[in-house]
Amino acid sequence: MTIACEYRPGLEGVPATQSSISYVDGQNGILEYRGINIEELAKHSSFIETAYLLIWGVLPTSDELAEFKHEIQFHRRLKYRIRDMMKCFPESGHPMDALQACAAALGLFYSRRALDDPAYIRAAVVRLLAKIPTMVAAFQLMRKGNDPIQPRDDLDYSANFLYMLTEQEPDPIAARIFDACLILHAEHTINASTFSAMVTASTLTDPYAVIASAVGTLAGPLHGGASEEVILMLEEIGSVENVVPYVERCIERKSKIMGFGHRVYKVKDPRATILQQMAQELFDKSGHAEQDQYYDIAVALEKAVAERLAHKGIYPNVDFYSGLVYRKLGIPTDLYTPVFAIARVAGWLAHWKEQLEENRIFRPTQIFTGTHNVPYVAIDKRRSSQDIQLYADLVAP
Repeated sequence: MTIACEYRPGLEGVPATQSSISYVDGQNGILEYRGINIEELAKHSSFIETAYLLIWGVLPTSDELAEFKHEIQFHRRLKYRIRDMMKCFPESGHPMDALQACAAALGLFYSRRALDDPAYIRAAVVRLLAKIPTMVAAFQLMRKGNDPIQPRDDLDYSANFLYMLTEQEPDPIAARIFDACLILHAEHTINASTFSAMVTASTLTDPYAVIASAVGTLAGPLHGGASEEVILMLEEIGSVENVVPYVERCIERKSKIMGFGHRVYKVKDPRATILQQMAQELFDKSGHAEQDQYYDIAVALEKAVAERLAHKGIYPNVDFYSGLVYRKLGIPTDLYTPVFAIARVAGWLAHWKEQLEENRIFRPTQIFTGTHNVPYVAIDKRRSSQDIQLYADLVAP
């Protein structure tokens, strides 16, 4: 007996799981982690505290947070074999591809799969949170022919990452803003990369493969790669005067304006609002110089899009202002998505842990659209692809 089901492209609106990790109200622009509003976390929390909240379900006590931070600091360094492997990567390779390979390689060093052992789960969480930033920073230096910079245990999570990129201790305001960026990107319900992580986790493979699969999914320009595309778009526009003509061309051609629109949000993404405030703070602190023209272009672009497309629920999403903040912090454009991954590891691990608690392997169905009873044709009697298509049309129901 065949059960009829409705096909929805991209599984839009189809519940894939039950979760208590995060909540989104797209009509009112609300995002919560474990019930706590994202604005509160960005203002008062740290990324490591937020990661603990997402993964373990509660805010840690002072002692619990101190222990968690200490464990992560202790595991920041990489195995020398992973560093040697990274040296063999092509300089022209994208950092996301390097990160995916390195995340998967961790599973070779920690291959025990004790998924029912809380100590194993905690160790995997610590290693992945600790080592992913080091991998990103190391590849950035290695592809320039330099040795990686060792982590500094006296610096917190975000300041240490910025230090490993430049070997300069970052300005405290810059480190704080970068930490808030990580909080904003840490989790966002069942997006493409999180779903990829959950599907992989449902097979009961190791957590390093889970994160590697999620990194590969995040790399696409329709997901994590969008923040890079926003900067390229702003560079293409070039000046505030070109904003309106650019928007009108995009509307006429029905082409996507990068950084705008969201599958869930029908108002401005609350993370975009916070990121815009942080971008403004950075620009105000350093003075509004010529190289900051992209912020002016972005503000004008948001206004132009709102005037023409707000009635369709198209507003800035998290990618629109994040690239501007990273650019101001001196982070190279092709590291924007790896930085996204550094943050989203927390959410991926939270969903990995939740998936294990009541696991069932994902096995969706499909709606078959092909033909039946097509005879096999010997190779010496086969026609061209055009003839085959004509034949298929004839036998199609």
